Amino acid sequence: MTRLSMKTIRQLNEKDLKSKIQDTRSELSKLRVDAAKGTLRKESGKLKPLRRDIARMLTRINEMKKQK
Repeated sequence: MTRLSMKTIRQLNEKDLKSKIQDTRSELSKLRVDAAKGTLRKESGKLKPLRRDIARMLTRINEMKKQK
C-alpha cells in the first residue's frame, strides 16, 4: 500500500475512509506478526508510515464529525 497524503484523504468520503482504515490495519497486523517472527526484513520501514496513515484517516473522520 502506498503512502496517503492528506490531500487524497480529504477527497474520500467517510465510508471509503473506514474501509481504507480496515485494510491498512489488517496490513499492519500482518507486518507486526512478521516482525514478531523475525521474518520482516525489507519491510521493516513500513510499520511507522502505516500507523501514521491510520492516524491521518482517523483525524479526518473526526473532523468530518465535528463539521456536522
